[in-house]
Amino acid sequence: MEMHPFFRFLDPCLIWFYRLTGSAQVDFVIGTLVLAFLAVIMGEYAISLVFLAGRKNLDRLNREAVRYRDLTMDALKVGDKPAYKAANQMANEAFGKVFFLQIALSAARLWPVPLALAWMQYRFHGVEFPLGVIPYSLGFVGVFLLLYVVAYFLFKRVKYHLPYLRRIKEILDAYDPPGGRRAQPGRWGAAAQLGGKSSG
Repeated sequence: MEMHPFFRFLDPCLIWFYRLTGSAQVDFVIGTLVLAFLAVIMGEYAISLVFLAGRKNLDRLNREAVRYRDLTMDALKVGDKPAYKAANQMANEAFGKVFFLQIALSAARLWPVPLALAWMQYRFHGVEFPLGVIPYSLGFVGVFLLLYVVAYFLFKRVKYHLPYLRRIKEILDAYDPPGGRRAQPGRWGAAAQLGGKSSG
């Protein structure tokens, strides 16, 4: 299988990390861990850029959700059933849009993963690692995903020491979407996907 020109361009840099010690298994773990870290870092920067670019739209959707929710409550108080149904439907649609925007924001973090796996497919197709005591083996996809989780949690501990991401954290800490807590299930809504804040 011929390597795509994009991956052929990256290949010399990426494969270098797979040739550090001369031990195939050790080098595979080191190289894949580096690749996983690169995917995590690229994802973090991507999600921050998507958040900054889409913040105005997210604010607008939050304002709509809060407005229709308030109209629903007002109609309920005065007993106007047709107005309640109409406002409730609009509120549900607005909250649905906020929800799907949050999912899209989360997806921005993961886009480097398929790229990394596509490059690994060219280089390590068919490579299997026996798991020892059980009669199964782990392919390059399983190893990458396992190390991606490790890289994600390790990077999470240090990411706000990087100047750009530290600035993003300051923006998130000050971010108060229209309607605040009322507009979304958790305090930060979509911003929580970037900042790692807990809901509530």
